[in-house]
Amino acid sequence: MCYDIKASLEAQLNRARRNNDLQAIEEITEKLVPLTDLPIFHASGFSHPEMLIYTGRSPDFPEVATWGLVPSWVKDREHLKKIWNNTLNARGETIFEKPSFRSSAKNIRCIVYVDGFYEHHHFNGNTYPFFVYRKDGNPMALAGLWSEWQDEETGGVLVSFSIVTTTGNSLLAKIHNNPKLKGPRMPFILLEAEEDVWLHGTEGEHDIAFLQELIREFPENELRAHTVTRLRGKEYLGNVEGISEPFEYAELPEL
Repeated sequence: MCYDIKASLEAQLNRARRNNDLQAIEEITEKLVPLTDLPIFHASGFSHPEMLIYTGRSPDFPEVATWGLVPSWVKDREHLKKIWNNTLNARGETIFEKPSFRSSAKNIRCIVYVDGFYEHHHFNGNTYPFFVYRKDGNPMALAGLWSEWQDEETGGVLVSFSIVTTTGNSLLAKIHNNPKLKGPRMPFILLEAEEDVWLHGTEGEHDIAFLQELIREFPENELRAHTVTRLRGKEYLGNVEGISEPFEYAELPEL
């Protein structure tokens, strides 16, 4: 799964920086970033942070969105609260079937740029957090789904998103060993050449099948991981700079 992430401003500006769009970078920094929770050194999806997403309708200029997809058919705020924590992730195998995700999966997908994600390892009854990131140091382009929900009471519109997940590669198989799960999971990380395809599709009759085949684990040899300080409980330092830095646990064998 993917419930904990790191997202710096630099990572979230990745698409604009890659396009060398200086005007977009300036406008994003001045107008959008103040509306978000950036920079995020560590945040749990269960806190529903405000981040930037890139969508098909605005592929080069991001939108502010809340983590935790709220389908357009949600009735009211009470209904929203009941499902919000269940839509932080969307299993890639079923996104075109599940009522919460299928409309977004077919029509409005997005990309969320992060520095990396955190995952917990189980050993001797304890859990140990790992930070997983790209070997080349580039931001991760996480495949996502998004939605717009209108609050009938206020008339306001909430833009929200979910991160698509897939089976975990051999690195995640070592780390993500939660005995309650059937197997390891990881976010679906897009290659640069796949980003526009994910946003816009192929516009063919076999578009869904093509996208379904696209969802797969990221190569292990392109990722790195290390243990970090506790992300839960009394020892948690909070959303502070440096929380993703290596921290060793003497009792934990090397994976």
